[in-house]
Amino acid sequence: MENIRIPIGAWVDTAFDWLKENVAWFFDAVTWLFNFLIEVLTDVLVDLHPLVIIILLALIGWIFRSWQMAVGTLITLFFIMTMDQWVAAMQTLALIIIAAVIAIIIAVPVGILAARSNRASAVIKPILDFMQTMPAFVYLIPAVTFFGIGVVPGLVATVIFALPPGVRFTELGIRGVDSETVEAGQSFGATPGQILRGVQLPLATPTIMAGINQVIMLALAMAVIAGMVGADGLGKNVVEAIATQNLPLGVEAGLGVVIIAVYLDRVTAALGNAKDYPRSLVAGMRRRSAKNKAAAAAA
Repeated sequence: MENIRIPIGAWVDTAFDWLKENVAWFFDAVTWLFNFLIEVLTDVLVDLHPLVIIILLALIGWIFRSWQMAVGTLITLFFIMTMDQWVAAMQTLALIIIAAVIAIIIAVPVGILAARSNRASAVIKPILDFMQTMPAFVYLIPAVTFFGIGVVPGLVATVIFALPPGVRFTELGIRGVDSETVEAGQSFGATPGQILRGVQLPLATPTIMAGINQVIMLALAMAVIAGMVGADGLGKNVVEAIATQNLPLGVEAGLGVVIIAVYLDRVTAALGNAKDYPRSLVAGMRRRSAKNKAAAAAA
């Protein structure tokens, strides 16, 4: 028994070699596309004046959360700028946005498929379990193998690592819709597609948004780890600080990560449960509209 060994690693290595030889065109296309997306968004975020972005993000916080969120955003983002971590923070933000958008585009349809088919769910769940339990650093190995050093392997690894919660929460949200509500739609002759768009997705939106919130948080966590393979941003600064034992740089980059994480978490949480935040600008506009309608009806 001691001499029995299954060479899984060697088989995987052989498979990777075959893919690199026969599907190189695909990896080249993905590398070009992801590099283009990251470079364009990074250039936009870096070229705009920091105060413009700070005010814009603060306004978003006020619209969806509260004026306190807006004030906090102004203070904390200005704090990042004064620490000379602004460019790195925008590089990290660009990576998170692109990775989260790609993960959501994949996760929501897969979650819908899993919710509508028990067979598909039975196949997808073990894959998600594998993706979630695999150590995050392991994703960097195949990503570097196929895409080399730089931002693209970091982006690919981030998408894979952040995708599972989006699938799980989408399936959970749709399956959690009251069956009587669905049956009512069916009784009126609605097609499955109409029920999905008009009943299930709207009612499942808070749960789906919770999943998107988790996708963004995991993308941020992986974006920092992606600094180990050359992805620019706060993660790269953290890796550099560890390698050189540069405590000031590590503290400043770490604080930048925390500030971005808190902002994204608060805003995405508010998107899924807007009614829970009465101090948001959206809630204020809705109250004003309701008062105007009530006044017009009374007149």
